Amino acid sequence: MTTPLSDFPITRKWPASHPDRLQLYSLPTPNGVKVSIMLEETGLPYEVHRVGFETNDQLSPAFLSLNPNNKIPAIIDPNGPGGQPLALFESGAILQYLADKTGQLQPKDAAGRYETLQWLMFQMSGIGPMFGQVGFFHKFAGKDYEDKRPRDRYVAESRRLLAVLEQRLNSREWIMGDDYTIADIATFPWVRNLGGFYGAGELVGLADFPEVQRVLKAFVERPAVARGLLIPAAPST
Repeated sequence: MTTPLSDFPITRKWPASHPDRLQLYSLPTPNGVKVSIMLEETGLPYEVHRVGFETNDQLSPAFLSLNPNNKIPAIIDPNGPGGQPLALFESGAILQYLADKTGQLQPKDAAGRYETLQWLMFQMSGIGPMFGQVGFFHKFAGKDYEDKRPRDRYVAESRRLLAVLEQRLNSREWIMGDDYTIADIATFPWVRNLGGFYGAGELVGLADFPEVQRVLKAFVERPAVARGLLIPAAPST
């Protein structure tokens, strides 16, 4: 018996044990955990598949059939619009889709929805790329470059973006005010990574942004966030 997922070549590499559930292909990176956190927050049933960078799974024909840009996360929802399966990549698009699907984690009014999208795009276009460059030049291969001007350029831009976020959070509980939204889910995994995995908190002066630190603390204390940050789990050794 065929299922709505059988037409997707990726399911031959990562078979679905629960083909009626949303399928998540991911890793616990700042972009990847956006979607696992969103799924944990909304309670949507899903099945997770680990795309191992150490084995170049993201470059496999199966994964490229779902995302030709070879980046995680990606999803297939067997119960998409009109009851038809829907495949999506790009974490921001997936967050927006899941918010629309569930009616959760975004304002109900049109103006508030577009304002939330504005801050989602702020993360996608600014915070993610700039913080990622800081990580490259501080933690990875770029740290060996003698010329520190490229690193310093991205550090300065990351500080500028943190200042924008700091101002926005002044007298607000979350980015959109009292309500926690997809804008927070998109943004704070990257803030956490900057000072955590990248070890660049001192370099960018993260301590200079108390509102950002306050909201980051509230974010990681959410039970769904704590779960989502560990999905998918590391392979057993």
